[in-house]
Amino acid sequence: MLNEDGLRSWYHRLGVSSHAQREIGRIRASAPSRRVGGGRSNVSGRYPSKKMGVTIQFESHRVELAFIHEMEHDPDVLEYGDQPPAIPLEYLSARGRRVAVMHTPDYFVICRDAAEWVECKTEQDLVTLAEKSPNRYGHGDDERWHCAPGEAYAKRYGLGYRVRSSAEINWVYQRNIQFLEDYFRFDTATAPGVRDLVLAQVEAEPGLSLSELYRKSAVGASRDDVHSLIASGAMYVDLHNESLAESDKAHVFLSKEMSRACQRVDEARLPTGLRFVDFTAGSSLAWDGKTWTVANAGDTRITLIGEDHALSEIEISVFETLVKQGRITGNGASRPHSEIVCLLASASEHDLKTANDRFDLVHHHLHHGVSAREMRVPERTLRLWTAQYRRAKEEHGSGYVGLLPRTSCRGNRTQRLPDDTRKLLREFIERDYETLKQRSKFSSWAVLKRACDEGGVVAPSYATFCKAVGQRPKLDQALKRQGHRAAYVYEPFCWELSRTTPRHGDRPFEIGHIDHTELDVEVVCSQTGRALGRPWMTLLTDAFSRRVLSVYLTFDEPSYRSCMMILRDCVRRHARLPQIAVVDGGPEFKSTYFETLLARYECTKKTRPPTKARFGSVLEAPVRHRKHANRSQLAWQYSDYAQRAASDEIRRSQGAGRLDARRVA
Repeated sequence: MLNEDGLRSWYHRLGVSSHAQREIGRIRASAPSRRVGGGRSNVSGRYPSKKMGVTIQFESHRVELAFIHEMEHDPDVLEYGDQPPAIPLEYLSARGRRVAVMHTPDYFVICRDAAEWVECKTEQDLVTLAEKSPNRYGHGDDERWHCAPGEAYAKRYGLGYRVRSSAEINWVYQRNIQFLEDYFRFDTATAPGVRDLVLAQVEAEPGLSLSELYRKSAVGASRDDVHSLIASGAMYVDLHNESLAESDKAHVFLSKEMSRACQRVDEARLPTGLRFVDFTAGSSLAWDGKTWTVANAGDTRITLIGEDHALSEIEISVFETLVKQGRITGNGASRPHSEIVCLLASASEHDLKTANDRFDLVHHHLHHGVSAREMRVPERTLRLWTAQYRRAKEEHGSGYVGLLPRTSCRGNRTQRLPDDTRKLLREFIERDYETLKQRSKFSSWAVLKRACDEGGVVAPSYATFCKAVGQRPKLDQALKRQGHRAAYVYEPFCWELSRTTPRHGDRPFEIGHIDHTELDVEVVCSQTGRALGRPWMTLLTDAFSRRVLSVYLTFDEPSYRSCMMILRDCVRRHARLPQIAVVDGGPEFKSTYFETLLARYECTKKTRPPTKARFGSVLEAPVRHRKHANRSQLAWQYSDYAQRAASDEIRRSQGAGRLDARRVA
């Protein structure tokens, strides 16, 4: 963060006008103009910035938090703040009307050579907004998103306005930054002997994989030592392109220049003719002197058909190894006819499985003389498959494609209903059935039938109407009829395995979930017999290992005390806190004491979206299981937790359990 002398030096070096200096001073002196919220689907929270010394708000952990990580670790960024004062924007709407709004950008950033307002949006939102307001958002000549009215306002002061899209995020870098977060925050000095041992291994073998470095330095150095050296810059890993979590694919060098030098040496050694192998369905390959045809390229296996019509399935990893070794090459000269490619490409996974089963039976019958009775197949069926195989071999050169079932081509699939009827059917489903009035299917069909009779159009049957309703997208239909909460169950499951950072982290203590539940057990005083009520249990669960890190029991309803005590118990048990705390939107998690505690020990707080139970499934599942378990089981569990709580209370009365700073495990 810039001090006054540094700011004046920055003004003087860039020649910032007095008008712009007053505007920048007003922004720096202002508190965040609003407290952000995630809305229905976004995850909001607060990031404890070491560079700024305060917590920075974010409305989306997949867009804004990623931008915060970049600013936090970018040496060119001198200072940044969230939710600066609103600025006026003026532009023309899509219909040509003048629009004037007060807009609050997400961040204001001061870099070495510029200062700018920054607005973060997802790529999908920007496409939608560009269609709705083409004079506000659009693509420029540099193929980046721009906000013309924002840039016009910033130009008055000689400043910049930038729109950041989610498409610009490097998720490999984001994953590495989150992996090394603890090592960046806490300077853990590595012993000189350990440092020399690790660096000697890297110097002896430049480009050594991280997994090999773990193995070779396991005697004298831990993995924490290796990670600390990477975070401190003593060793270099290309964090933008190689994931530290995949240690066998990350390569370690002494410096960035050494990495670039080794890369150029490898490029010089590459053969002039690079090998490209096309393994889409229908392509031809050469393997061990024979020609093979790709029948199916799945997610884990590749199915090949040989010259003698023999089938072979290969794991993807094995196939890639054979290609790298040059044992499998492309064979463009013997590429099958385009009709074969079309037939294989249009076949579903079930069709290919059926054709594979039929091929085995036909192959045994033609080459080994196995009868239909021995294979327990009707003779007429086997004769039909054999004839189809031979006919396809004569026509296409491959008998395999003749065994593909063509169920989709059967029957008369022409439309029976006139175009006017189908148009009315679609309109009534969209405007009458899929509305918040939640009409029944029969009532909507009755209105449709009356409209068809009055217009002299053939009316569809009630069964046809129900079938058309059933073919509509369930998610969109539930949204229109019942709202977003009811439609949540139809949303596709989000695995997040390809682009964004892993949902549950790459290591223990990276992400922790906190939640409360009232136990289904009544507690009675052993001395007076008076009912004491039902206790509340607070749990902290590690998302990566699914381990319960700490537990806290109390008769009080959830409050900031429960939140702080669960963190205190975590420190007592494990001598550290999780890097990220995921909570729901309860008021106890928004208390000043709880947020101050997280900020003091530099823990990122994430608030999961409301009514999105799957986001907190790591903790929701065990909490609901305990809530609905039988009474005897819960009573036994409570007695165990009660004993722990009593022991904790004794330790607290003796002054034990002091809250220590979160350290690297």
